[in-house]
Amino acid sequence: MKLAELKTAEFVDLLASDAPAPGGGSAAALEGALGAALTAMVCSLTIGKKKYAEFEETAKAAQAKATDLKVRFVDVMDRDTEAFNVVSAAFGMPKETDEEKAARSAAIQKGLEGCTKTPFEMMELAAETLELTASILGKSNDSAASDLGVSALSLRAAIQGAWLNVLINIGSLKNKELAEDYRAKGEALLAKALPLADQIYDTVVKAM
Repeated sequence: MKLAELKTAEFVDLLASDAPAPGGGSAAALEGALGAALTAMVCSLTIGKKKYAEFEETAKAAQAKATDLKVRFVDVMDRDTEAFNVVSAAFGMPKETDEEKAARSAAIQKGLEGCTKTPFEMMELAAETLELTASILGKSNDSAASDLGVSALSLRAAIQGAWLNVLINIGSLKNKELAEDYRAKGEALLAKALPLADQIYDTVVKAM
C-alpha cells in the first residue's frame, strides 16, 4: 500500500489508528511535501503576471525545483514506512539459538539504520526547500505572501519532526560512530534551517 495513493481522509484515519505505521516520520514528510507544494503554488501565481515580469525566470526556476522537492518528499514518505516495516519484521525473527539471536540482532541494526536514513533525508529536503522559499521572498506575488508563511511553518514542522525520528533511532544504534555522525549533521541542518524558517515567517508577517 502506497501512502501517497490514499485519499486524505483515508490517510488521517490510518494515522489515527493503532497501526504502528504510518507515524510521525510519514507525517513529517507530508508536512514537507505541503510546504514545497505551497512554494510551487506561489511561483505559479507569479508567473505570467505583468507586475512581476522582472521575476518571471526566477519564479519559473523556483517552481520547477519546488515541484521536484514535493515529489521527493512524497517518495520518502512511503520509504519511511517501508523502513519501519523492515525493523518490525526483524523483531519478529526467531531467537531460540545463539545463531538466531545474532541474525536477529544484525537484522534489527540494519533496519534501524534504514529508519534513520529516511528521516535524515527529510531533514535535508526541508532545509533545501526552506532555502528555495527564502529565495523568492519579495520576488513573488504579494497576494500569496501568507502561503509562503505557511510553507515556512510546514517545513519547520517537517525538519523538526524528522529530527525526532532520527534521534529515536540513533539511540538504539550499536554503531556509535554512525549515530554521532547523524547527530552532528542533523544539528548542523537545524542550526541553519530553523532561523531561516523563522525569518521567512517574520518577513511575511511584517509585510502584512
